[in-house]
Amino acid sequence: TDEIMQQEIRPLVAVDIIEQLHRQFAILSGGRGKDGAPIITFPEFAGFSEIPDDDFLNVVTYLTSIPSLEAASIGFIIIIDRRRDKWSAVKASLTRIAGAFPGNLQLVFVLRPSRFIQRAIADIGIKLYRDDFKMKVPIIMLNSVSDLHGYIDKSQLTRELGGTLEYGHSQWIHHRTAIENFAMTVKTTAQMLQTFGTDLAETELPNDVQCTEELLSSHTDHHSKLKDELKLAVKQGATLLTCIREPVTRSANSKLSPDELENVATVERLLAQLDETEKAFDQFWTKHHLKLEQCLQLRHFEHDFREVKLTLDNLMETQAGFADIGDSVTRVENLLKEQKHLEEKGQEPLEKAQSLALHGEQLIQNNHYAVDSIRPKCVELRRICDDFTNETKKKYDILGKSLELHKQLDKASQWCEAGIYLLASQAVDKCQSQEGAETALVEIEKFLVTAKEHQLSNPKEFYNQFDMILTPEIKANAQRIVQKLEDVQEMFDKRQVSLKKLAAKQTRPVQPVAPHPESSPKRASPKITRPAAVENTSYHFQVRRRGPAAQNGNHALVYPRIADCNAKQKSCMGSLVNKSHHIINELIETERVYVEELQSIIEGYASEMDNPNLVHLIPSALQNKKEILFGNLPEIYYFHNRIFLKEIENCIENPDLLARCFLKRKEDLQIYEKYCQNKPRSEALWRQCGDSIFFQECQRKLDHKLSLDAYLLKPVQRITKYQLLLKEMLKCSKNSEGTAELEEALATMLDIIKSVNDSMHQIAITGYEGDVSELGKLLMQGSFNVWTDHKKGHNKVKDLARFKPMQRHLFLYTKMLLFCKKREENTDGHEKTASYSFKNSLKMSTVGITENVKGDNKKFEIWYNGREEVYIIQASSVELKNTWISEIRKVLTGQLEACR
Repeated sequence: TDEIMQQEIRPLVAVDIIEQLHRQFAILSGGRGKDGAPIITFPEFAGFSEIPDDDFLNVVTYLTSIPSLEAASIGFIIIIDRRRDKWSAVKASLTRIAGAFPGNLQLVFVLRPSRFIQRAIADIGIKLYRDDFKMKVPIIMLNSVSDLHGYIDKSQLTRELGGTLEYGHSQWIHHRTAIENFAMTVKTTAQMLQTFGTDLAETELPNDVQCTEELLSSHTDHHSKLKDELKLAVKQGATLLTCIREPVTRSANSKLSPDELENVATVERLLAQLDETEKAFDQFWTKHHLKLEQCLQLRHFEHDFREVKLTLDNLMETQAGFADIGDSVTRVENLLKEQKHLEEKGQEPLEKAQSLALHGEQLIQNNHYAVDSIRPKCVELRRICDDFTNETKKKYDILGKSLELHKQLDKASQWCEAGIYLLASQAVDKCQSQEGAETALVEIEKFLVTAKEHQLSNPKEFYNQFDMILTPEIKANAQRIVQKLEDVQEMFDKRQVSLKKLAAKQTRPVQPVAPHPESSPKRASPKITRPAAVENTSYHFQVRRRGPAAQNGNHALVYPRIADCNAKQKSCMGSLVNKSHHIINELIETERVYVEELQSIIEGYASEMDNPNLVHLIPSALQNKKEILFGNLPEIYYFHNRIFLKEIENCIENPDLLARCFLKRKEDLQIYEKYCQNKPRSEALWRQCGDSIFFQECQRKLDHKLSLDAYLLKPVQRITKYQLLLKEMLKCSKNSEGTAELEEALATMLDIIKSVNDSMHQIAITGYEGDVSELGKLLMQGSFNVWTDHKKGHNKVKDLARFKPMQRHLFLYTKMLLFCKKREENTDGHEKTASYSFKNSLKMSTVGITENVKGDNKKFEIWYNGREEVYIIQASSVELKNTWISEIRKVLTGQLEACR
């Protein structure tokens, strides 16, 4: 029984009973009764009684299945032609038809035997055996075809029955076979298209250019073959339609029979189905082909990105190696030439990077499906280009300063030598007279004026101007020359004092001793008080070991602590020291430690990944994955080291400025959102490669007690620390002038933390086909119990929906409300990772809200399309419900204002 039930039930077709149809013991000529009833004719057939029951039943069943349901429901008219036969044949025909006819009968016409005796027997027999035939319809015995014409119009009867209806049995069989073959072709073609469409939908997109090109070529070839099959099928249907309509085409007086008209309708319907199938397939193929082309574009873009990125990284590495600023004019000039050569060498990669970034932006504008993959790469390319350009400009500035410094030092040295030569060349005997002394004074004054031309008159300004390039070696050389300048200046001062005395009043001739003209004085200069400007030029940095950056024994420069510098002054003002200063000190101290820790990660781990001596220790899974492991940590370090730390250090004397620092850097602190979004990928990579020898070696060099993953958690911990310090600061500043700004700063940091947290949830949404970034700002997200009520649904479904809640995680955007199902998966024994499977969405422009639901103050309703769909949402608390209602109201109110 199971095998029978599993067999495919297929209707009879002409090919199955082609031999029985050719015997022509029953025909469907296409004629109709006056009320449209189809006519089946049983022509004279000598061996009618010898036809097997299965053959008879198959033919009659097939003939009754051909007319439309509307025509078949009227009932069939049967004409039995037995004019040349006997009563026994009439009886056998009626008995068989009565027992096996599958359709609805209306009338039975019997052309009785024409011979007198058989006609008489038939008259008697029909009266005696009428009840035995068990027919519920009239059986009309006819003596001739003329009697038949009284019931059925001649135009509906074949020539054998005295009618005018053209009927060729062979042609009829040919048409039926062709129609059924065409129907099978349409069905097979549709199945082929559906199978191909399913295969396309389930195809995973490759990850490289070659596989993507092969897949695109394969699918395109398959598509072309299927299109050819479609064209052949359409051509077959059009040819068949022409054949059926041939009589009308050949003769204007000809008309198609009702059955032929139904054949035409059948073929036209099949052609229409084929056309609809082709259109649906073309529409699906267009989308799939576009996606494959976009995938190929993406793979080319990614391939080009990797090549350009590698070139740019090598360029940046080469540029980073240009650390020398030169120790002489000649050396600096050579360094400038090398920098120029590097800049020219980098023009082509930079142009390629800019071009590739522009290409990526064009892909995004063309609605590429992988916007979230393309946009960060474009940003990265532009960032590297900007970094190279800025670093090049910085190098030029430094080398320019260095060149200017060494030129000035050379000029200063030359000036000293010229001054010494001038003093030595002044004749002693000529200076004894008043005129000679005045002439010597004029020469000295003219020479001293040239000191201003070389900007050597103010040593403090000299040091301040070149502070950024004063290495210990350059500084020592500069101090030596400055000392030499002071010695020469002292010599000029003494000479001027002597000459002025001689010029003012002639005295007894004195034999002054002139210095040797070929060298500077070797005797120690008299102790005089040096200008404060010179003393202040000595630079002292406190070297301290602290935190991860110093655990490897390396010394790190620690920023001078203003609080320590002013400790004595503050000790005298102990009564004014309050808790605010302690909080500021704690913030600055922890910020310095944080910067040092970031520096240790970048220098001790990230930079070591590019160390040729350690490349062989890096596992293959970690190759070219530095950006995934560290995210935008360098960007965070740059911001805190160069900008934020210095700004909060300026708040030590004025704590009221602290709030402005956070408000001013609100946008800059958004960089933590990108870091936190990348954290799951970083943690997954660490779980895969964290026990490698490379990381162990780096940790050993740094002498870290904790592994890298503990330090990668520092930015997440740091961004949450600020709001705690601001809260403590706010407690100390109640009712003061800066309270409002502190409250605003605290709200800003809480908003940043919320934004970071929301974005972490947002990136875990799966299954949403659109672009989440186009839904506007993410305002709220959270888990709720949800009931649904569909107005058009069945009552039982509605009752069940209200009875059983669904666990849904809601994401509220300014344009859309997403319903997702939260899923948690264990990752290799580590903590559960949450993902959100997209289930439904509501446009905020078409929703309404009901704040209170009877029976539960934690519930509220969101309805859609005029309450056609209603979502009952239950929050975990009344406060959470009110928060969501308030936010939704703001969105709806904003939309209303926009409409107004």
